[in-house]
Amino acid sequence: MARARRVFADAERSEAIDTERELRTAADAADVLGNMKGALMKIGQMASYLDVGLPETTRSSLAQLQTNAPPMSPDLASSVVAAELGAPPDELFDQWDPAPIAAASIGQVHRAITPDGRACAVKIQYPGVAEAISADLGSARMVFRALSALFPGLDPAPIVEELRQRLTEELDYEHEASNQRLFADHYRGHPYITVPEVYDDLSSARVLTTELATGAAFEEVLAWPQDQRNRVAETIYRFSFGSIYRLWAFNGDPHPGNYLFGADGSVTFLDFGLVKRFTSDETARFERMLIAMVIDRDIPRFRAELVAAGLLPADAPFSDGEVEAFFTHFYEFVLTDETRTFTSEYAAAGVRAIFNATGEHAELKKVLNVPPALVVLQRINLGLISLFAQLGATANWRGIAEELWPFTDRAPSTSMGRDARAWRRSLR
Repeated sequence: MARARRVFADAERSEAIDTERELRTAADAADVLGNMKGALMKIGQMASYLDVGLPETTRSSLAQLQTNAPPMSPDLASSVVAAELGAPPDELFDQWDPAPIAAASIGQVHRAITPDGRACAVKIQYPGVAEAISADLGSARMVFRALSALFPGLDPAPIVEELRQRLTEELDYEHEASNQRLFADHYRGHPYITVPEVYDDLSSARVLTTELATGAAFEEVLAWPQDQRNRVAETIYRFSFGSIYRLWAFNGDPHPGNYLFGADGSVTFLDFGLVKRFTSDETARFERMLIAMVIDRDIPRFRAELVAAGLLPADAPFSDGEVEAFFTHFYEFVLTDETRTFTSEYAAAGVRAIFNATGEHAELKKVLNVPPALVVLQRINLGLISLFAQLGATANWRGIAEELWPFTDRAPSTSMGRDARAWRRSLR
């Protein structure tokens, strides 16, 4: 219990939470969330990492969609817990903090200690948010109609349906609990990757209770020495691409607020509401594209994979050289076996390569489409690149990637890789 109380004390409340605006009733929540356009707000948050490199008008539009909902009052939060779990939190928990430690777009998080001495984080969904988002999902089509103006070859319907499914899943905390258990089971005991355990006995469709985690916030990490920033970036990189190729799944919300950091390079990963589980066929296609572009540098074969994936029309009037020139950017950091540094210029170029309808490769972009399986994957790539650019992350990313790709399975190239290999071997 003493250790739990220390963890409880270390999980500080966010100073950004404005209690003057707190929601006191379910009616308040429904009204505010309706006015904030629930689904569009969430999509705006999902796109917030794209800020650098976007046209000014697009940045301004997204900025209006990134506002977090105000927190619930203690009484309203308590009533949600009671309705979901059968009793108010002060009866369910040995200790309960009525003030949230975080407030987000569809829920807020409280710290607590269970009767058996477990320090925990309790995420409570805003009453009415599911209805607000469900009613607003149709409006998401407006966003993708705008994208269609930039990319005439884009079919917005599959993208809207993909995000509809992911956002709908995010509203179901039982589904999120299942996602989190998948990752927690896979990474349990890892020397650098931590996923908090789910406490099923205190969870439901709208309340999710997990192990309480502590660590440094991303803003603190930005002030750390470069070698420490490199290590946390390597951990995130290993988690991200190791999950895709070893677990066939990834948390599709690479937002710095979803990470807690340790000085040794360890990272605790939070929030598994938006997870994409890839099929074996989808993962195999990613592998074939990588092998063609990166390992064999066979551009005609790479182009054939683009066509098979639905990214590029078979009759697109562009040379293999033009296709290579456009897509090389997205593989650049694993094309060569050397140390590279992510920069803000590179991150901005990646965003412009996708969203800038004028300039280089403009005609080619007009015929491109984005298959549903690649929607979340591209979001992962852009989000991670933006985050790594802020960290100035430096490493031999090709070397690390070849440790993670099943089709190369290279020997460890870093001390972290050697520790991870020892952990994997201990599981056999």
